[in-house]
Amino acid sequence: MTLSQKILAAHCGKQSVTPGEMIMANVDLALGNDITCPLAVNEFEASGGGKVFDPNKVAIVLDHFAPNKDIESARQCAACRNFANEQGIKNFFDVGQMGIEHALLPEKGLTLPHMLIVGADSHTCTYGAVSSFSTGVGSTDLAYALKTGKLWFRVPSAVKVTLKGKLKPIVSGKDVILHLIGMIGVSGARYTSLEFGGDISSLSIDDRFTVCNMAIEAGAKNGIFPVDEITREYLKQRTDKKFECLTADADAQYDREVVIDLDELRPTVAKPHLPENTATLEEISQEKIKVDQVVIGSCTNGRLSDLRSAYEVLKGNKIAKGVRVIIIPATQYIYLQALRLGYIEAFIEAGAVVSTPTCGPCLGGHMGILADNETAIATTNRNFIGRMGARSSRIYLASPYTAARAALLGYIG
Repeated sequence: MTLSQKILAAHCGKQSVTPGEMIMANVDLALGNDITCPLAVNEFEASGGGKVFDPNKVAIVLDHFAPNKDIESARQCAACRNFANEQGIKNFFDVGQMGIEHALLPEKGLTLPHMLIVGADSHTCTYGAVSSFSTGVGSTDLAYALKTGKLWFRVPSAVKVTLKGKLKPIVSGKDVILHLIGMIGVSGARYTSLEFGGDISSLSIDDRFTVCNMAIEAGAKNGIFPVDEITREYLKQRTDKKFECLTADADAQYDREVVIDLDELRPTVAKPHLPENTATLEEISQEKIKVDQVVIGSCTNGRLSDLRSAYEVLKGNKIAKGVRVIIIPATQYIYLQALRLGYIEAFIEAGAVVSTPTCGPCLGGHMGILADNETAIATTNRNFIGRMGARSSRIYLASPYTAARAALLGYIG
């Protein structure tokens, strides 16, 4: 079996599972946010209500439209607060304690190797960075998981992604995943597990979070890395819980293998309007595409190393005239670290605005909506038509390094 198949087998009480098999598995953590949780609560109540299966295995994070952008979002958050209070949800994160969910939960030590995690948000696949089987589900599925602690799955087959070589200093996990999606397309891993291996030592844990975060953009059910010393060191700083270390069998079956030479990888950009529409920064710089807005943040690239990458480009410089730069630390803790390290001061002096942790502009929510015919370069995960505002706007996806360069130049280059 593959690593993902082993985790699923362990959670449904079977010795083994096979691709395509339907199973009912026990869930270790069920996640909702301020958009999806109210829908799940409605279904939960409609099915008879009662108590959640385990209040310690539920997490609710108010991050998409919080602090509330309008009356409706305030009502959504109020519904989450009421449910969390009624149910005694321990892991409830509101304004002041919250962060972007997929950065916050690992930071709190809630995502561990070989857990089975479901969340009513497509980028729940992020936690594969610490070797969890984690995947996004619908709000009705979340309601069932909240009530029973179980959920059905069709066991996925797998695509093996073998990494070799080392990342160069200005190349990051964002470039790895954009390059991969450019190779295989947005449906190239549809309902499979993207299982990463080979020489992963040059990818930091933040790089791995970014890679797994965007596994869904290749159509994957989940993305997952094996546990190594980098994983152990990250977890040791956040939890004292013990965990098992599973690995794929030597004779595990994969649909195919994709090899990525990290030595040859260059900064990569996804052009409108799909993440598969990629080009190297060197190639796209010839076009000198003018940008109106730069967004550095999101569940994909709002971690401290991402802010450090932007800081190293922006410090002591001024943002190009006519460019709006919005920088969003992914959690309060990251914000505080960046403040103490001088990053925030440097961003503001360069001419950027720094936001409280929120998903905000990534999904066209608030804190940076695009007007007609505007162009943005963002470290977010989707560049679909209308994703960040007007349908005529254009979104380029890139790493914090590439986005920060564009902020100074006024164009992608």
